[in-house]
Amino acid sequence: MSRRSAPTSPALSTPATEEREPHAPHRYRARIGALAAGAVPVLAFPVPGQAWLAWVALVPGLLLMQRAPSGREAAVRGWWFGTGFILTAMYWLVPSIGPGLPVLAVLFGALQGAVGYTVHRLLRPQLTARRALLALLVVPAVWVTTEYARSWPALGGPWALLGATQWQHPAILGLASAGGIWLVSAAVAAVNTGVLIALTAVRRRPRAVAAGSVVLVLVSGPLLFALREAPAGDGAVTVALVQPGIVEDPQARFEASARITAGLVGQPVDLVVWGESSTTADLDRDPAALDTLRGLAATTGSEVVAGEDARKADGRISKDAVLVSPTGVVDRYRKIRLVPFGEYIPLRPVLGWIAGVSRAAGENRAPGTSFHVLPTTDRAGAPLPVGALICFESAFPDMSRTAARDGARDGARVLVYQSSTSTFQRTWAPEQHVSLAAIRAAETGRPAVQASLTGVSAAFDAQGRELARLGTDGTGALTVRLPLTAPGTLTWYDRIGDVVPLGALLVTAGAAVAGWRSRGVRRADQLSLPAV
Repeated sequence: MSRRSAPTSPALSTPATEEREPHAPHRYRARIGALAAGAVPVLAFPVPGQAWLAWVALVPGLLLMQRAPSGREAAVRGWWFGTGFILTAMYWLVPSIGPGLPVLAVLFGALQGAVGYTVHRLLRPQLTARRALLALLVVPAVWVTTEYARSWPALGGPWALLGATQWQHPAILGLASAGGIWLVSAAVAAVNTGVLIALTAVRRRPRAVAAGSVVLVLVSGPLLFALREAPAGDGAVTVALVQPGIVEDPQARFEASARITAGLVGQPVDLVVWGESSTTADLDRDPAALDTLRGLAATTGSEVVAGEDARKADGRISKDAVLVSPTGVVDRYRKIRLVPFGEYIPLRPVLGWIAGVSRAAGENRAPGTSFHVLPTTDRAGAPLPVGALICFESAFPDMSRTAARDGARDGARVLVYQSSTSTFQRTWAPEQHVSLAAIRAAETGRPAVQASLTGVSAAFDAQGRELARLGTDGTGALTVRLPLTAPGTLTWYDRIGDVVPLGALLVTAGAAVAGWRSRGVRRADQLSLPAV
């Protein structure tokens, strides 16, 4: 008498062909395709600036992950996709870290393996409406989780986050005012997931679910922007951003910034901002340099925020934003978040060799210990507290949020970023960098400016709209009138902080647990089947 095998659930069973690994040539063709697909989203970032492309740019890579023969192969394709993304987005780091870039790309790219596995698990054929809904929640959550993981300062910090592609669209940045750049990244990832479902699903219901979700996500940003009350106006201030250009000699660079500032005499300027490393003199110990700045503050009638990159009395080099008035140094902020390899080499005893084959830091800079706003005043002597952050610190949403919430002075009225991108002048880096100031403005509801020695100097209003710009080939003073928001104004993101990435972590963890449990059930069912 023959035995009949028990029926298995189509949702839990896995066809034998799905678990069969392809031959090596085919496997590596797909992986190389995933590596190339990782470069596509970078076209949405500056300089290419095709922001619209971000909403579909993940689809080729996601499709390769979806069609992988197994979850393991999908994870590997996700890894290759992530490697291609990092290599392309940060190619301009080659002068700084040389052969270290491919290593970093492979390490950070591995995080995207989780995206590949998730896409394969939830979106492989035959796709149901239930799995489509789960994918529209879980895939963006996993994407944001990977971005949040590589944004940890010890790993280098948040650069090339998917949401940054939308920096020129204040209506979409309405999402940033509610959930930070993380919510923008989640929205872009969700739309890409929805487009993939709409293109590949056979059944009508999953396609309908995907189409409805895409429309809902696309209108959410503009809807939040329309419903959000415009920041209450409270006057305006005039800020001058000094950009001397590429001047290699430190003293000549200082003198060039001083000459540009002297040209502002007679103009109604409330604050002058110099770029990062605009002086290599320790202003606490160099009376000549300090006297020059004091004189400029006196003749222009405005305080100066200078960028100090100097060896201090303790023998260590640090980067400071120094507020100078006609009476001398008022206050200073020391940079906390240093640039890996650019300003210090992590695990220098092990990785110090990189300095010998690149422009990586020959000596570690000394980081600061805490952040505080600078107690600036305008021409009339009214308080104008500014959150002065230095270069790479503009990439960190939490630092700008801290400036907005500084209780000691009712929060910064203006976000000020000092920068210098001389090493990357002819690359995509300056444009990628300045775009972050627009996002920080939208997140915090405060105007933001970036003053660069070289690179791009620019100003943005409290909703992230660009007001003025001086490009990489420009030199001189960029003077802009900044509308101020009322003291104490806070966006939802200011209030709730990083709820979105924390929620993404919870969703990712829950999905991982559910997947592990269902895998165990499936194995148990397979073991319990009677032999034929």
